[in-house]
Amino acid sequence: MSIEKIVEQALQDGYLTPSMEAEVGRICNTASELSIEEYMALDRLMGALLTGEVVVLPRKQFINVMEELVLSEAIARVAEIEATTDQTLDVGDIAAYALNRLPPLYATTEEGAQFQRSNAKEKLQKLISLQVKEAIDRNMDRPEFFPDRIALGKSSGNEVMTQVSSLLNSYAHEFEQQPSSPSSE
Repeated sequence: MSIEKIVEQALQDGYLTPSMEAEVGRICNTASELSIEEYMALDRLMGALLTGEVVVLPRKQFINVMEELVLSEAIARVAEIEATTDQTLDVGDIAAYALNRLPPLYATTEEGAQFQRSNAKEKLQKLISLQVKEAIDRNMDRPEFFPDRIALGKSSGNEVMTQVSSLLNSYAHEFEQQPSSPSSE
């Protein structure tokens, strides 16, 4: 989606979602130069944000501490395996498999997160290690059924647009707009 369309959607809906904000950032970071239209759209968005016409929806205000514990364990185990073998493992697949078999540990404050971390290290570390080991074993034995599958965050081009559109459609009422006919100015 273009910056202009994102801004138009934000103005129509009255809010800018984290995914819309991320897409604008991605476009700005990857473009060597923005067009006049893109600068004008960003200026309109900035004005709308300053006046409150558009509000920024907050990013998630909680974390699942189990995710960081599992990722740390998975990265350490995968690094050991990849250092001693010629096998390449997918940390994302391993973490997702293990996380689906472990309890979530959500926290909304730093103190809560620290409590969850220390509590999990004391009471759940063996279970975390076991689930990561099982995930690695399954990942190593898995044949390459779908070599053309698209991992989340790895797609490009229209796939990204489709994913963003789908996400925004879930959160923004009547997100999809009818294509407008070109004006004759």
